[in-house]
Amino acid sequence: MLRVLFVLLVFNNLSSQNFNTQFSQNGIDNPNILATHHFGIFSSRIASNLKHEVSKNTRISIDINSGNNFHPFVEGYFPKNPEVRQQFSETIWYNRRFNYVDEETTPADYMNIAVDAVIKHFNLGLTIPINKNRELSINLRSYLFTRGKYPFSFITSDETIEWFHSSIIGDEDPFGRKYYGLNQTNIEYLDRNGRTLHIENNDFFIGGVSINHFYYPQLALTKTQQFFVNFGTHLGINTSKYNASTDVGVSINLVKQFNLKNNYWFNFGIHGSVLRKNLIDFKKENIDFGNNKFLATFEANPQITRYTKNGNFNSISVNYQIQTSYNKKEEANYYFLLGEWQVADSGWHHGVSELYNSLSNWSVIYSYGNPKFLFSFYIKQDFLVNNAPDLQTGISFKKPLFK
Repeated sequence: MLRVLFVLLVFNNLSSQNFNTQFSQNGIDNPNILATHHFGIFSSRIASNLKHEVSKNTRISIDINSGNNFHPFVEGYFPKNPEVRQQFSETIWYNRRFNYVDEETTPADYMNIAVDAVIKHFNLGLTIPINKNRELSINLRSYLFTRGKYPFSFITSDETIEWFHSSIIGDEDPFGRKYYGLNQTNIEYLDRNGRTLHIENNDFFIGGVSINHFYYPQLALTKTQQFFVNFGTHLGINTSKYNASTDVGVSINLVKQFNLKNNYWFNFGIHGSVLRKNLIDFKKENIDFGNNKFLATFEANPQITRYTKNGNFNSISVNYQIQTSYNKKEEANYYFLLGEWQVADSGWHHGVSELYNSLSNWSVIYSYGNPKFLFSFYIKQDFLVNNAPDLQTGISFKKPLFK
């Protein structure tokens, strides 16, 4: 990836003598803020595209994200007997009792999971304008699993998060990170088909390639009301050995711009998308990363921008994102969870239970742009504390290459 980046930047420097490349703000041009969820990274999830129009130049983007994911070891049983399911549906989940003997006596599906890692997400993107209404975006994503030690994960490290819990909130080790050991890398997952995922420190894999086509229709409202819309179609090819497959999806992005005084601009964007996971499986041994075949996502994103006299700009935006659950919600009516509840009383069950909840997060994004590049930094927080991830940060660099 670094070699490809080096070649592209060198070529750009040479070609800039002949082409007038420039970077100007184009609506809400966010970095890649997809969460480093330990199931989501194996699929080609859809990122929002809240731009006003097709990019003027072909451009390259580099995103580096860091997310702290933590779930203690937990087991999940899913009884097959209709009578047991009915009984459990009438009992709150933590009062259910189930003693698995064997498949003949107590038939049930079974899974277990433990997650502890700071996941680094690297995304290399290329955006190519086709004509004034269409553009193509190609992204290559990869992941590195680390312990999250200083100084490479200063904000998202275990030490920083637990210092905040202890010193600011006043809640000592609410999720059991200290009990299980800080700065660990261990992801163990046994799916209900008996297939296993095992990831250790410094494991690395290329997640896949996504190809995105966006259509920007020319509307009368664009000129009269500064209302912008684009439609996306998405193809994802997942290349990891854990989930070799193809995903497809569609999206819609809406942006309204308001011109304020003193060189200030305000944009408000809305994104909606639906992804069909694993439309095509390239092998039978793919791990089950959620039995919900469809993932729907909604985002709302206000942004305020101020231009300088030199044509540079600074912007601040807040992004709210919510995604549907990875597993079918009806299973939560009858599952039985088993874990060390005495150790992590605030979330010992999250490894399984949060797979049945919609996942939401908030991001604060700062961007600085000038005619040569756009730089962004963001911090993402999960206020519902599902720890997938608990805290995430990222930086992004975008640069025009040539016309």
